[in-house]
Amino acid sequence: MKSNRLGWGFLSPTLIILAITGFLPFLYVVYIGFFDWNIFAAQKGLVYTGANNYRRLVFDADFLRSLWYTIKFTFWAVSSELILGFALAQLLTKDFPGKTFFRIIHALPLMIAPIAVGALWRLLVIPGFGPIWYVLEEWFGIEYRIGASTSQAFITTVLMDIWHWTPFVTLTMLAGLTSVPKDPVESAMVDGANQWQVYRYITIPMMMPIILTTVFIRIMDALRIVDEVYMLTGGGPGDATRYIGLHIFRVVFPKTDYGYGSATSLLTLYFTIVFCWLLFVAISTSQKNS
Repeated sequence: MKSNRLGWGFLSPTLIILAITGFLPFLYVVYIGFFDWNIFAAQKGLVYTGANNYRRLVFDADFLRSLWYTIKFTFWAVSSELILGFALAQLLTKDFPGKTFFRIIHALPLMIAPIAVGALWRLLVIPGFGPIWYVLEEWFGIEYRIGASTSQAFITTVLMDIWHWTPFVTLTMLAGLTSVPKDPVESAMVDGANQWQVYRYITIPMMMPIILTTVFIRIMDALRIVDEVYMLTGGGPGDATRYIGLHIFRVVFPKTDYGYGSATSLLTLYFTIVFCWLLFVAISTSQKNS
């Protein structure tokens, strides 16, 4: 009993900090979501509107469009990172000249702050200056203008996210590959299984908890992307890259519509929790079956 009190005593400072910085602001956002509050409106102060902000979201074309853009971005970015990260992890399980140097270079993007990643890619693609623009225009004759082409802007944001976060996927996949027992693999090879059959029936099923956990983490990160895209495209051209985080930012700050922005944030959080819960169930099921 005494040890339990001592343990809670050590945990209490952390719990207090979490309550002040996390739980109380969350409750405040829930409270503001039921009001109409714009500091520059003619009517000052909070105006109670009930669930009107949430009803507005259902018919808000800008919100629904940004939600669709975010889902599409998340799908292409995470799936590409998963495939590329697994292939690179498989490469790193083998010995080749310069392996250590490659691992160091490959992990460097993880050390860069997201806002710096966006600024870096902005310099890479800026017309008349960036090396990516120069290669595409001068070598391949491709007119590359992310400020004018919605498809190019979207693809560039996906490539930027892949460049930034593929090293993370590679490291998690590499940890999974090195932890796979060698006995089942060797037994399958002796029985005549080829490399694809070993991956299909042994390696991937045994790595499924790690794969799903990596997807779980990456989806949560991709759904809340703001900094990189804000620095690279600002959400443009038009609203082609105005993902949900940028949409909330524009509602809360330039428009100062705090009540509607709070409701948008809560609904986005709800979607994220539901999606992550489904992934968690999949992870738990795979662990029970493994």
